[in-house]
Amino acid sequence: MNKLELIETLREDAGLTKPEAKAVIKTFFSTITDALIKGDRVEIRGLCSFYVKKYKAYAGRNPKTGKSTQVKPKKLPFFKCGKELKERVDY
Repeated sequence: MNKLELIETLREDAGLTKPEAKAVIKTFFSTITDALIKGDRVEIRGLCSFYVKKYKAYAGRNPKTGKSTQVKPKKLPFFKCGKELKERVDY
């Protein structure tokens, strides 16, 4: 399912117009994104959680040249599946 299909499903199930459903989805995603940017954890009970994982700088290697290089520290968003979702998918 992609974003447009999600908007269409919300429109049908909630009886919203397409612009209203689009606004709900946009607000939902932007709220999660804003929380992750601030470093907060987002937890949706029974479904999933989103969090930012921090990586320290390390010495890496360029696979083409074999030359050693320093990799900068970084932060990446992560998704963790909830127990209830795991159980429902694995039925």
